[in-house]
Amino acid sequence: MRRITYSRYTGEDLGISAEDLLQALADFFLDSGFSRAGFRFVEFDRRTLEDLQRAIHEALERGLLAELTDGSRIEQSLAGMSEAELQQLVERLARRLIEEGYVAASEGEADEPGKVEVEITDKSLDFLGYRALKDLLGALGKASFGAHDTRELATGIEASGASRPYEFGDTLNLDVAATLFSAIRRQGPNLPLELEYGDLHVHQSEYQSSCATVLMLDASHSMILYGEDRFTPAKKVALALAHLIRTQYPGDSLRCVLFHDRAEELRLSELARAQVGPYYTNTRDGLILAQRLLAQERKDMKQIIMITDGKPSAITLDDGRVYRNAYGLDPLVIARTLEEVDRCRRQGIQINTFMLASDYELVAFVQKATELCRGKAYFTTPYTLGQYLLMDFLARKTRTIH
Repeated sequence: MRRITYSRYTGEDLGISAEDLLQALADFFLDSGFSRAGFRFVEFDRRTLEDLQRAIHEALERGLLAELTDGSRIEQSLAGMSEAELQQLVERLARRLIEEGYVAASEGEADEPGKVEVEITDKSLDFLGYRALKDLLGALGKASFGAHDTRELATGIEASGASRPYEFGDTLNLDVAATLFSAIRRQGPNLPLELEYGDLHVHQSEYQSSCATVLMLDASHSMILYGEDRFTPAKKVALALAHLIRTQYPGDSLRCVLFHDRAEELRLSELARAQVGPYYTNTRDGLILAQRLLAQERKDMKQIIMITDGKPSAITLDDGRVYRNAYGLDPLVIARTLEEVDRCRRQGIQINTFMLASDYELVAFVQKATELCRGKAYFTTPYTLGQYLLMDFLARKTRTIH
């Protein structure tokens, strides 16, 4: 039997770093609104300092922090703590998150004096995005990060194609051998060798393009239906994708759209607090808003990445009313939605769809939409969503859409 010596808590933080604490509390910050108590249908949820301390207390009791750090030391120290000492540790850890800029604290509303609200910061979003990206790519093996490859060739530093005659405006990455051979072929092996403008040849490299992406997240009721939370994994993937673009594709842009009864743009800084609701799936409104956002981006490539678990079940009519029908494939809803898919195709916007369910009606709609826009469709689960999404973003070759 292993002998354990318990020591009295001395007021230290037991070697727990703010990053370890943030990782252990990731689900607390990214909670999609599903809980044992029931469902919440609010767009954003303000959390208090007491909520944060309660989450830290639970993480300590469940051993989440022990798994990330020196587990034996933490377990031994916690076992020897009184309730007052444990609360003191919790308060110190919460204060550390605030002091190191991972959480912002502010006074609550005027009608609730003394209440302190906490909010996740951009620093935390970057960290959580990095951790999610690291986890999601861990099973993929080696990945080559860089700009998006296309079928075109351009002059550049890395030579990956045959050389060609120099044209004004090209990067002067001179192919010395081809240049000399052109001059010798023109005037013979005479010295001194006189070069002319037409003799100059330059190396070619693969033309790399920037891309504008709109990530469409289904926030309808079904994303937390039947006791399965599909929305939180989707948010984690969005954070990872945002971190990937910010660090490896600096010329790219990423914007986020939530679609439910209607559609709305969501700032990435607000993604962690987004909640599920209301009930229906207005895919058409999401596509309309996504096209509007992409039209504002001056990028060579444009794409929509849609994560959904249900068929379209609502559209906004011309008079502003929302028409809803959750039963079967409604001909009006499907026809209007496919009109927007076809409009995306005509604008050269590729739609890649990741389905979190495989019911017949969803598959039928996605197959038709994929045929129209010549995009890609993946059947996946909340547990493999990140792998499929990021594999496609990193590995796919862009093809011309006719």
